[in-house]
Amino acid sequence: MGFKWPKDKNTNAKMKGTGEDYEVGGEGRPLAAAARKQRRESAVTTVAVMGMGPTAMGSKIPNVLMHNWSPPCPSIIRKNYYSSVKREHSGRLSSQSLVIETNVTGTAEDQSVARRLILLRHAKSSWEFPSLRDHDRPLSKAGQDDAIKVSRRLQQLGWIPQLILSSDAVRTRQTLEIMQQHVQGFLEAEVHFISSFYSVAAMDGQTAEHLQKAICKYSRDEILTVMCMGHNRGWEEAASMFTGAFIELKTCNAALLETTGKSWEEAFTAAGLGGWKLQGIVTPTSCT
Repeated sequence: MGFKWPKDKNTNAKMKGTGEDYEVGGEGRPLAAAARKQRRESAVTTVAVMGMGPTAMGSKIPNVLMHNWSPPCPSIIRKNYYSSVKREHSGRLSSQSLVIETNVTGTAEDQSVARRLILLRHAKSSWEFPSLRDHDRPLSKAGQDDAIKVSRRLQQLGWIPQLILSSDAVRTRQTLEIMQQHVQGFLEAEVHFISSFYSVAAMDGQTAEHLQKAICKYSRDEILTVMCMGHNRGWEEAASMFTGAFIELKTCNAALLETTGKSWEEAFTAAGLGGWKLQGIVTPTSCT
């Protein structure tokens, strides 16, 4: 995927077939050597920020630039775009998990706290009844077993949601029901079934924004852990866009994301796309 120069009259690029730099949008005036050098140095920074993203650039790029960075849609990029990100998260938490600040002065409402987001894809569904609509397919026996394993693993890790937002598809509802039957914490969570979670998952690049709006609508400041249950390709695409890492979610895989903020609105604004920390990926095989 090649980098496209922004169409701005103040930006300079080399015109094809010439040996000198010319002003884009200007009158074709050649630039002096010193000006060309300055423009090239400026262009390097522009390419770095717009083409590589905050993960690759590290702390050299100011936060204000990192927050505005938007990774390309994961469904149309090659997997090696994120090759610099080591996938060592399966089934365990990072040792650098964010915690509530203890050395902050002021009231509790003023403190920035850890906000945790679980993106869980439904468990494996059955194809035994081909006449059923896709929306109505139930879980397979293997899917039921996987839901039990993942619910218990999330309990072990301490990632129990206080708010659950779920697709209303049968296989997603059944995944949640099984988790509630085996872990009390899931039964105590506030639950909302959102029909649009089923349809938006099939739309390129729209799931992340849709999830953000839903979480901000249904959550409250005192809710620190939210779980969103849904489908691919939208769920792994949203996880990839939130973290800036290539994330693959097979059935009943849960991506554990974390950032900080006084509220969910502030957390999403501050982290932006690519700013959430991937704390782990829980899979049924990692629970054995």
